[in-house]
Amino acid sequence: MTTQPDNFGFGEDEAMLRDSARKFFTDNMSADQLHRLVAHDFNPERENACAWDQDLWQQLVELGWTAACVPERAGGVGMPLVAAVALAEEAGRAAFPSPLLSTFMATAVLSACETAAADKALEAIAGGQALSLAITNKAGSLEAADTDVTVAADGSLSGTAYYVQDARKVGAFVVSARGEGGVGLYLVDAAAATIVPDNIIDLTRDQASIKLDNTTAIELAAPGIGDGVLVAALPSILALISADMVGAGEWLLQTTTEYAKTRVQFDRPLGFFQAVKHPLVNLMIEIDDAKSLAYDAACAVDVGDPEALNVARMAKSRASDMAVYSGSRAVQFHGGIGFTWECYVHMFFKRQMHSQTLFGDGAYQRAKLADELIGKVA
Repeated sequence: MTTQPDNFGFGEDEAMLRDSARKFFTDNMSADQLHRLVAHDFNPERENACAWDQDLWQQLVELGWTAACVPERAGGVGMPLVAAVALAEEAGRAAFPSPLLSTFMATAVLSACETAAADKALEAIAGGQALSLAITNKAGSLEAADTDVTVAADGSLSGTAYYVQDARKVGAFVVSARGEGGVGLYLVDAAAATIVPDNIIDLTRDQASIKLDNTTAIELAAPGIGDGVLVAALPSILALISADMVGAGEWLLQTTTEYAKTRVQFDRPLGFFQAVKHPLVNLMIEIDDAKSLAYDAACAVDVGDPEALNVARMAKSRASDMAVYSGSRAVQFHGGIGFTWECYVHMFFKRQMHSQTLFGDGAYQRAKLADELIGKVA
């Protein structure tokens, strides 16, 4: 295994970026503000809206966050993945509605392409354009060969990509498509695609299917190359979504702990009772485990560790299980108000439930690890 630097390579620059992000979200996206933005309408028959603050997104662009991990060759800052993971953690802590995480994932895929067209797309990201990945088929498979999109001889794309994150917030999609030569990756302008929104429980995100019909596209990775690019970028993708869940878990833990200190039952604060305090301690341990693994995975990517994918699967597995536990404990320990619309816990609970299934839940990741590790032993 490749030797990793101390503290996962998380230095002063990354710490300053994390601290500035935490202050930004504290000032601009408190739980009160988030609730007013995404949960102002409790009507279950409400319109499927895409609620986000585009002015705040522009501020993130001006702060240089989208350019943080774009390679210097494409006009970016060229920071390591641990910097993006730190930003993802803070975004998760605020349950921030934006295409930041999707754009970081697209950045990882484009960086792995190493083509002129991909570098041009990276330049657009550094300039503030948001992108998302459209690489999943109807069954939810991430395997490149399973894509439901095909590429014609003239380079146009037809078919549908499913479960595309932040589809109504981005300007373009990175699409995997199958042709005679294998799977390639293509850039499609959002205006050229038909976006069909999904109804999901997560109020802080939007998800959609992307329908293409002889749609013009720019080749990012040639047929036969795209599957290798996606495999190379997968550790980064898993580390980023894991960090988001860690941040949301931290908010749920802190909020529930404060509630347990102030809510009195049987003349005692809730936190006095072992049935409450012990699960909260267990949650703290689960969060610490998931956080360590998420940063370990990002560091493995940064140093080129050949075991990076296995480490990232461990991180996603742990974070997914923690996400379920953090949400359920927070709702239950808030008692009768915990499942009400007015209690802010539900926004983070729903984000955790959505995140834990993205790109495979804990059971899926452990199955993949078993195939890889036990299969090698056999």
